[in-house]
Amino acid sequence: MDQTVAYNVTDANPAWLNKGDNAWQLTAATMVGMQSVPGLVILYGSIVKKKWAVNSAFMALYAFAAVLVCWVGWGYQMSFGNNLVGFLGRPNFALDHDMLLGEGFSGVLFPNATMVYFQFVFAAITLILIAGALLGRMNFHAWMLFVPLWLTCSYTISAYSIWCPTGFLAKWGIMDYSGGYVIHLSSGIAGFTAAFWVGPRTNKDRERFPPNNILLMLAGAGLLWLGWTGFNGGDPYAANIDASLAVINTHVCAATSLLVWLFLDIMFFTKPSVIGAVQGMITGLVCITPAAGLVEGWAAIIMGLLSGSIPWYTMMVLHKKIQFLKYVDDTMAVFHTHAIAGSLGGILTGFFAKPKLNQLFYTDPTNKFIGLLYGFSTGRPGAGFRQMGIQLTGILFVVAVNVVGDDAIHGEEAYALWGDGEKFETSKHNSVYDVEEFPPVAPKNAGGGGAVQMV
Repeated sequence: MDQTVAYNVTDANPAWLNKGDNAWQLTAATMVGMQSVPGLVILYGSIVKKKWAVNSAFMALYAFAAVLVCWVGWGYQMSFGNNLVGFLGRPNFALDHDMLLGEGFSGVLFPNATMVYFQFVFAAITLILIAGALLGRMNFHAWMLFVPLWLTCSYTISAYSIWCPTGFLAKWGIMDYSGGYVIHLSSGIAGFTAAFWVGPRTNKDRERFPPNNILLMLAGAGLLWLGWTGFNGGDPYAANIDASLAVINTHVCAATSLLVWLFLDIMFFTKPSVIGAVQGMITGLVCITPAAGLVEGWAAIIMGLLSGSIPWYTMMVLHKKIQFLKYVDDTMAVFHTHAIAGSLGGILTGFFAKPKLNQLFYTDPTNKFIGLLYGFSTGRPGAGFRQMGIQLTGILFVVAVNVVGDDAIHGEEAYALWGDGEKFETSKHNSVYDVEEFPPVAPKNAGGGGAVQMV
């Protein structure tokens, strides 16, 4: 028996397979999947008005299923397959058993089948996060079309460019540990752009949009928070010490951010807000995502302080002052909680990433990955500034891909498909087929505060 493995080598247990890594990766993937189903299904269904509960929850459930079919059909290979161009892989099926049972890319010690599943749940939650910007007025048929189009035209480009070893930003050395760019910045910009095209809700819905079930909303938020253990803990592709570091940093940052947001609500609005606490939790989770296994614990706390305050300011202050932001009706404030927080996380990663921890994750012999802070402390400021430049370039690239891609998907079809502000209120069962139109809401009448109301 080969002494390097703890089991008999057979066709089902090849020598390269690490059962511990494979078990952790499947577990982490399932935790991420549970963030969507049932996590965001519950959160979306409870945070909107009762008349929108079924439609909102169903948007999440549909996206989860539709993404999987598209993912194994062509999406995975476009994101992680053979190079087509510098920012996209060649479309192909990911169902051939020889491919699925073979060793995963980048020398991971588990099969491609596990990798396909793990990457699928990330793609699925990205689409479901976009749905958060459209709750309360999007036609379900339009959503059914949007999901495969956006996955194909936008997500695959960002994923390949940043995460695939042959992607151009990956080659440059961008640091995105677990999806601050690919998932959160993408979903924030795409959701905001889609919300612009779809149009706002009615004035009465924007001015008063209380959750229909706060306790269930918190249950969904809890699944989202705890599921982030797999979200960030699974990205070293191994059950190693970097995974452990990523997990503790994730929860420390999220807790800090939640408390900061809560205290700001109390200071400026005189009372705590349960929705505000959830938003602070989310911005902390999003901000730490690109840095989770690359920074020390004290940096995670600083990131939590910033993620609980900067997105709070953009949402609660700037959003009420900038006319364009007031007009774009982003129901769940994904622009602030994901685009702003994701960009913040990417920039802070470029500042706080520690070379020793970068080595644990990237195993790069050239030691090109370095945060600006450590560039100064180790006498390599040029390398630190280079890293910051790459991080900022990545932000611009993801924003451009999603604005252009979303415009191409919607364009004039937005109004042909669902009209500016359609709603579904004629059926007591909240049917997605019963439609009642109302006139578009003019920008000057848009309600203040943007996405959610304080409770």
